[in-house]
Amino acid sequence: MIKVFTLPDLGEGLTESEIVAWRVAPGDTVTLNQLIAEVETAKAVVELPSPFAGVVAELHQQPGTIVRVGDPIVSFEVTGAESADGDGPGNPGEREAVLVGYGAAVERGGRPRRRERTGATDATGTATSTTAPAAVSAPSGAATGERPRSTPPVRTLARTLGVDLTQVAGSGPTGLITREDVEAHAATGTRPTASGLGARETRSPIRSVRKLTAAAMVQSAFTAPHATEFLTVDVTATLELIDMLRQDREFADAHIGILAVVAKALCLAVARTPEVNTHWDEAAGEIVQFHYVNLGIAAATPRGLIVPRIPDADRLGLADLAAALAALTRAARAGATSPADLRGGTISITNIGSFGIDAGTPILPPGEAVILALGAISPRPWEFRGEIALRQVVTLSVAFDHRLVDGEQAARFLTDVAGMLANPARALALL
Repeated sequence: MIKVFTLPDLGEGLTESEIVAWRVAPGDTVTLNQLIAEVETAKAVVELPSPFAGVVAELHQQPGTIVRVGDPIVSFEVTGAESADGDGPGNPGEREAVLVGYGAAVERGGRPRRRERTGATDATGTATSTTAPAAVSAPSGAATGERPRSTPPVRTLARTLGVDLTQVAGSGPTGLITREDVEAHAATGTRPTASGLGARETRSPIRSVRKLTAAAMVQSAFTAPHATEFLTVDVTATLELIDMLRQDREFADAHIGILAVVAKALCLAVARTPEVNTHWDEAAGEIVQFHYVNLGIAAATPRGLIVPRIPDADRLGLADLAAALAALTRAARAGATSPADLRGGTISITNIGSFGIDAGTPILPPGEAVILALGAISPRPWEFRGEIALRQVVTLSVAFDHRLVDGEQAARFLTDVAGMLANPARALALL
C-alpha cells in the first residue's frame, strides 16, 4: 500500500522548511529510520529519517523548495508489517512517524501530542542531539548514485559557484569534500550561470536563517527600548595572562583565548549586577530573574547570523568555557547547530573585533536584557603608571533593554567586566 510522509513538525515553532537534498530516489528500497533527506529550517539543517520500511514511490518536492509542515514530501510502497507505526494496512488509526526527537508524535486515535527533543550534555556543557548519526556516502557520487559527503556550508558554496559536487573529489577525512575542493573545482570548471554573470542585479528569496534573523531583529528593535554604553580599556595584562596559560602544561591543550576570558568575566559580573540577566515577560506582566547564565555567542555563518548558547556557563571554569566555545564554533561553521542549541539564552556576547571593528551598537537577541560587544584589540598610546606607553586596548559596548536595566546598572556591569580585563587578579575577589 502507498503511505505518504508529510513534512513533520520540527519543533521550536517552525512552520516551514526548505528541502536541501534527497538521499533517496524513486525505486530505492529504504529501511525504517534510514536518513532520506536534509531539510533546512530557519534555525538549522536537519536530517529526516524514514518513518517506513519499503520502496520510495515518489518524491513530491524538489531540492530548493520551501515546504510547510503537513505538506506531502515523499510516498512509500509498504506492506502492513513494514509501517513504522505498527498498524496494519487500512487500520483507521494509522499514524505517521516524525523526525526522531522532534515534532508532533501521535497517540492512538490519531490526536497529536507534543514531543520534546531529547539530548545530552557533553563535558563542556554543550547540548548534544540523540538523533541517529548521518549515513555517509562515497565521494564518487556520480558513479554510485549516492550523494557526496560534504557539510551544509560547502553545499551552499557549491550551489553559489555552480559546482556539481558529484564531480568533485574530496580531500578531507574519509573523502569529505571541503570548501577548498569546491573553490579549486570552480576555478578550473564551469563557471556559474544561474545568477547571470554580468547581470545588473540578482534576486534571491528571503529564507532560512536570514528570514528568522530579520524577524527577530525587527521584533527586538521595536519592542525593547535599546540603550548602549561604551568603555575603552587596557587589556595588556589579560593578553599576558593568556600567553602564560598557554605555556602552562596544565592549560596547554585548553586553547584559552580572549573570548573565553571575556565570557568568564561576564559571568562574574552578572553575579554583582543580576539585573542584566533578566527577561521582560510581557504576556505574564512579570520580570523573570535568571539564576543561571545561558551564554549566547553571536556567530556569523554561511547561512547567516545565529546565536547558539552555552548552558550554565557560570558554572564552568576558564578551561571548560574555552572548550565549550571551541565546540560551539565548530558546530556553527559546519552548519551542525541544532535548534535546541539556539534557544534559552539569557545574556549574549558578540565578538565584532574578529572583523576588525572597534565598537558597535548591537541589537539585543529577543528576550534578553543585555548583549556585550567585544571590539578589536589594537596597540595604542595609553597612560600606564604615570607615563605614556604602547598598550593593547579594546572598546567594550553594552546594549541593554532600558525597561529592565538602568544606566547605572549597565555601567556597573560594564566597568566590572572591564576591570577584570584590565587586571585579571580582580576576578579572584569576585569568585
